[in-house]
Amino acid sequence: MPKSSNALALRVIAPALALGVLLGGCSDIYYDRRDMIGLTTGDARASNDVTQMVDPWPKDSANRDIVSNGAKMQTAVERYRTNRVIPPTNATTSSTAYQQAQQSANAASNSAPTTSNSPPLPAVK
Repeated sequence: MPKSSNALALRVIAPALALGVLLGGCSDIYYDRRDMIGLTTGDARASNDVTQMVDPWPKDSANRDIVSNGAKMQTAVERYRTNRVIPPTNATTSSTAYQQAQQSANAASNSAPTTSNSPPLPAVK
């Protein structure tokens, strides 16, 4: 009986081993090392320029004097603080959707409380 199991193993393992050896010859290692132009070729100069740059940010990014409308921002913060935020309206071309959005916005702003117990915010420069 052991003789037949060895023969069976030889019949199964030998073709699998031969197939593995044959497929090993189809390796892509040769094609990986061929001399050609790749997709990432030509970026060396740009890479060196950015690597050796002292400050890559634009000079205007350091400007901290951002122009804004302080009065408008103060009213926006006050509306947010008192929960009277104006909901956005639907931007469609249908007049019925526009009228419904306006009515719901008016109803929401009328139902919000109008007084607050907190002091007003200081003016923004």
